[in-house]
Amino acid sequence: MSGEPAVSDETLWRKVVNGDGDSFGVLFDRHRDRVFHHALRVVTSAHTAEDITAIVFYEAWRRREYVRMVNSSIIAWLLVTTNNTIRNHGRHQRRHKQFLGQLPAPLSQPDIADEVTDVDERERQTMILRKAFAQLKPLARDVLTLCVIEGLSTRDASTALGIAEGTVKSRLHRAKSQLGNLYEEVSSTREPVGRPVHGRKTS
Repeated sequence: MSGEPAVSDETLWRKVVNGDGDSFGVLFDRHRDRVFHHALRVVTSAHTAEDITAIVFYEAWRRREYVRMVNSSIIAWLLVTTNNTIRNHGRHQRRHKQFLGQLPAPLSQPDIADEVTDVDERERQTMILRKAFAQLKPLARDVLTLCVIEGLSTRDASTALGIAEGTVKSRLHRAKSQLGNLYEEVSSTREPVGRPVHGRKTS
């Protein structure tokens, strides 16, 4: 069976639309990990990411007649639905993990004190990025997710989102600019938490 060519998502989905649970199971096995890891990049725990993954596939089954394919694949629809699920999932899940790549590790770590300071600074920047990303409008988040995080072309993203390719290009440019501005805004207003100040007591 491993030597046989994989059946496309689109072919399987035609069966799913007619109620074929086995074909849905094949697609779940095929894409579950990718949906989970995408959710995990955004939320704060594996447990929450598991819940989100379950909801996404439940929605895929429930709305199976309305799922949109991109290049015969369901993954773009699943990822956009993951974003929507995250937005709706938790009022307490607005803290986002860094989305646009890991911050680089320091080139030199002369002693443990410097290492702790660098780690704290990276964590601070990550929290600022999460908060900035959370303030973007839903379409901006979806465009960044598909084009920047997942590397889809603007054409494929336009198909997944049901909007014109030119709109995707303009929204992508605007979303990057907005994210940068929001990062600066959040960074300038955020105060350090739990840090002792010389000459003062902290509780």
